[in-house]
Amino acid sequence: MQAQQIINYGAPLENRDYPTPVPQGTEVLVRISYCGVCHSDVHLHDGSFHLGRGQDMDVRAGRKLPFTLGHEIVGQVAAIGPDATGVSIGDKRVVYPWIGCGVCATCLRGDEPFCAKPKQLGIQVDGGFSDHVMVPNARYLVPFDGIDESRAGPFACSGLTAYAALRKLEPLAAGDQILLLGAGGVGMMAIAFAKAIFGIAPIVADIDPAKRAAALEAGAAAVYDPKDPASVKQLVKDTQGGVAGAIDFVGADTSLAFATGALRRGGKAIVVGLFGGHFEMPIVMFPMRGISIGGSYVGTLKELHETLALARSGNVAQIPIETRALSDATRTLDDLRHGKVVGRVVLKA
Repeated sequence: MQAQQIINYGAPLENRDYPTPVPQGTEVLVRISYCGVCHSDVHLHDGSFHLGRGQDMDVRAGRKLPFTLGHEIVGQVAAIGPDATGVSIGDKRVVYPWIGCGVCATCLRGDEPFCAKPKQLGIQVDGGFSDHVMVPNARYLVPFDGIDESRAGPFACSGLTAYAALRKLEPLAAGDQILLLGAGGVGMMAIAFAKAIFGIAPIVADIDPAKRAAALEAGAAAVYDPKDPASVKQLVKDTQGGVAGAIDFVGADTSLAFATGALRRGGKAIVVGLFGGHFEMPIVMFPMRGISIGGSYVGTLKELHETLALARSGNVAQIPIETRALSDATRTLDDLRHGKVVGRVVLKA
């Protein structure tokens, strides 16, 4: 088996050969067909997340090197452990990567992404920048019948993340409008899911003209440039008082300031992005405006089933997808790092 691996943080990935593993117990070996490249892979490749004010969160202790990134995985069951049930050799599945310990109270209530002892594929455990991945249990393998295989993997992260964040804006009333900050891979997914879930075209803000154009092409109701100091006031005016909900897929101090500034009284902002920064707001503004700010981190296994079911319904528009060779993993990380990717890049194993 071959894998593109981190040998040193920040350095180009290296191709390594290993014996193909044999599944034990309930394990299932998946022969990877495609793996999407997520912006969080860039932070993991760097070994840190930016916190703002000159501070970084070092995440290098979370895995042993060499390490294989990649968590938007789709492929075919290649081998099954003696205790594995529910799948057969040759089954095609999307892999749910946000795996916990499986026995703590958090996992047992279905919130595995928040497990204190996570075993997330491509985060703590070797992931999908490879031609094979070991999955601990068949319950994490989800059918994607009716979805193009090259597009299925990103639903395990960008699609799931967009879906779960949008659900946190519920309930919306008739006439409510929503704002999406950032039209990258997750933001583009959110445009499609917003129309499918709420039946409304979202407003989109992005600093990149190409991404604003892509958002309009994908069905956004309107686009704004957050770098324009007059744009947030114009948005509030255009929406007759502001939006009911905003989702920040960037996660920077400037993007969250734009999101909260665009909210109407009683509105809600959800932070998803991990760009980093430090946000401040006078405390009295929370009760006076009645706004709230929350966070959303990927989604549960149940929500992945719901995400794929909605995608199979045909009501979710396709986002731009570019397919590259697995050997292009480092180039793709660099392109994401410099904002050169519109939609999603998937690596073909």
